[in-house]
Amino acid sequence: MQTVLPGNMKGLLATLCSALLFAGCAMSRGQARPVEEATLADRVVLAAPVVDHHQHLFSPTIAAMISADPAQRSGLAARNLVPLLDSAGIRWAIVLSVAYMYGSPARTVDDEYALVRAENDWTAAQAAEYPDRLLAFCSFNPLKSYALDELTRCASDRKRHHGLKLHFGNSDVQLNDAEHLEQLRRVFRAANERRMPIVVHLRASVSRNRPYGAAQARIFLEELLPLVPDIPLQIAHMAGTGPGYDDPPADSAMAVFAEAIEERDPRTRQLWFDVASVADANISSASAELLARRIRQVGAGRILYGSDGAAGGNLEPREGWAAFRRTPLNDGEFARIAGNVAPYLPGALKR
Repeated sequence: MQTVLPGNMKGLLATLCSALLFAGCAMSRGQARPVEEATLADRVVLAAPVVDHHQHLFSPTIAAMISADPAQRSGLAARNLVPLLDSAGIRWAIVLSVAYMYGSPARTVDDEYALVRAENDWTAAQAAEYPDRLLAFCSFNPLKSYALDELTRCASDRKRHHGLKLHFGNSDVQLNDAEHLEQLRRVFRAANERRMPIVVHLRASVSRNRPYGAAQARIFLEELLPLVPDIPLQIAHMAGTGPGYDDPPADSAMAVFAEAIEERDPRTRQLWFDVASVADANISSASAELLARRIRQVGAGRILYGSDGAAGGNLEPREGWAAFRRTPLNDGEFARIAGNVAPYLPGALKR
């Protein structure tokens, strides 16, 4: 008979199992076993991530705006997410506000800034219902006139807003645009001054076919990273967008960061990468091999597990971790990634 553990016990068990597996990493020098040879416990429990560093919640207001499916218009609340974390054995999650969606140039809404504030506050309030499980990051379109005001507002309440999420694709940020770049400099300087960690979806808009690749990654490395030396910066989706890693422009951007890290560029000291949705259930062998190569280039110690919002066809955390285990890494690398905790988490969560 299967024993069903309470959510908090499952999270604790997963954390302990991850630590135990990591302790044996020195003996794991071979290639990872094929997924079909690994047991479900190997894939999901023994190496369960401690933290899901890339999650989203959706208020009923924003869900109604972005979804035509009546079943999804009620949104996704913290009470829906936490059981998914329990199922995966994941103890904590970072919930990244989707308030930036109101500022997308693809739509026009009345009282835009009021809606942005409300979504950020709703996300923070949801996370506060599970203070030992969830941390909220606020968000906005960084090109908007209210961007610095909202950053300041969020930073003034660090018990509720722990960092900043920027989505360059949704906000149609173009690093080649001088005006965009200057506004981003203002936002990055302000985030560093207020010690607001940043999670950035760096990939430029796919639907608008904006330029993206090695050139844009170099601009980011040379013009923006030097402005945030005092805060962690997490690049989402391994510089792509997901699902999957079949995105040559994103990989060329990722190669720039990997080379900089290999050369010990000091600008990369606080640079991290999450793997949210880059290894989906249908990832090809070639894409999986390439993903593994980039992970090894930057080092498994810089890789943060994330599964993305459990909506719109995205994999839930448990399935997302199982899909990531298809990547041809070895057991020690998986254990290292599972145990990684971003430096922006409060010290209490690292103990």
